[in-house]
Amino acid sequence: MDIVCLDLEGVLVPEIWIAFSEASGIPELRRTTRDEPDYDKLMRFRLGILREHGLGLKDIQRTIATVEPMPGAREFLDTLRAETQVLILSDTFTQFASPLMKKLGWPAIFCNELEVGEDGMITGYHIRVPQSKLTTVKALQSIGFDTIASGDSYNDLGMIQASKAGFLFRSTEQIRKDHPELPACETYEDLLALIRGALR
Repeated sequence: MDIVCLDLEGVLVPEIWIAFSEASGIPELRRTTRDEPDYDKLMRFRLGILREHGLGLKDIQRTIATVEPMPGAREFLDTLRAETQVLILSDTFTQFASPLMKKLGWPAIFCNELEVGEDGMITGYHIRVPQSKLTTVKALQSIGFDTIASGDSYNDLGMIQASKAGFLFRSTEQIRKDHPELPACETYEDLLALIRGALR
């Protein structure tokens, strides 16, 4: 039995932190997992900048409300879900993801949780499990699923490499160069074709 595991940001929706960087005028917040392999280091950096500028959860959620799925993402996801099981594995947070899941037709998502103070400031975060994407893929395999995975960032490599088939989607030149063994594509049409080939 197959299950497709997809990254969220950069694959189905634009990067939330880049959108917030543009909305807030803080260029440092453009840094994502495409640039920084160490997720904890990245999040500590982000939270420090938010504190420095007095920005809280509601400020980010206002930006998220304006974010739309990438053109063709909803149709791609609907087509894929009609053919096989699909699970979104993301290092984002439930407080960020819900409005985006509504726009994508409420697919299943496993992600993390923010700690938010009474004043609305983000005080920390809970990672669901260490190496959450790889750990989840291995857990799915342990209960009888064959996984097919796709993502664009450093934190997607583990689940892609551990799966029956794995694909880079709209990844960076550096990641593609470092991993020439991984098929890479730029369009949903091509990604769907790769996944269908792996489902046979």
